[in-house]
Amino acid sequence: MSKPSILVVEDEEKIARVLELELEYEGYSVVKALDGLEGMQQFREQTWDLILLDVMLPEMSGVDLLRRIRSVGDQTPVIMLTAKDGLEDKVEGLDLGANDYVTKPFQIEELLARIRAALRTKAAPPADDDKTMRLADLTVNEGTHEVFRGEEPIKLTAKEFSLLAYFMQNQRQVLNREQLLDHVWGYDYYGDTNIVDVYVRYLRNKMDKGYEPQLLHTVRGVGYVLKDPR
Repeated sequence: MSKPSILVVEDEEKIARVLELELEYEGYSVVKALDGLEGMQQFREQTWDLILLDVMLPEMSGVDLLRRIRSVGDQTPVIMLTAKDGLEDKVEGLDLGANDYVTKPFQIEELLARIRAALRTKAAPPADDDKTMRLADLTVNEGTHEVFRGEEPIKLTAKEFSLLAYFMQNQRQVLNREQLLDHVWGYDYYGDTNIVDVYVRYLRNKMDKGYEPQLLHTVRGVGYVLKDPR
């Protein structure tokens, strides 16, 4: 059985070397790139099981590199590494298709746990292409990732779609933040719990604002519920 391959794109040579040694010790095959252009070249040269991607890179930023990776339809798991810890920075990376976000300095045990979680997600079987869920005039197709209110398409990011799909799977059930984090961001997610509130707000602006009836409701002190109030 071949070793899982990891591309480390990190411009701080000491950090890159430490990551290389730790990951190889854990049984991964590792290649380093010290700037964004080299990272793009390495990405193109082979298939990767996971990419560790620093945000602040010379030549091409990690955000631009991630954007290019996703623009060609590649869904290799990407974990962003950054010294920035602002929620807006994390949301930007996640919206572009990052699977997780780790703030420096980090404990190697935490990073390894997140890598294992991302690789488990990649290995999961694909969703049924014909699985369509409906509530009122809202239609969600898990296979095609299409969302409609009536005849109007609703464009969602990957994380927004995952959140809406989980709500649709649990219609009329009140879901708390911990449940949403576990099922949408993963059991090994260590970030801010208020990211759930941020994404619920994004969802409401896209699939509820301007439509009747409004379907995504807050249950104060408990969580959120997706239901037809009629």
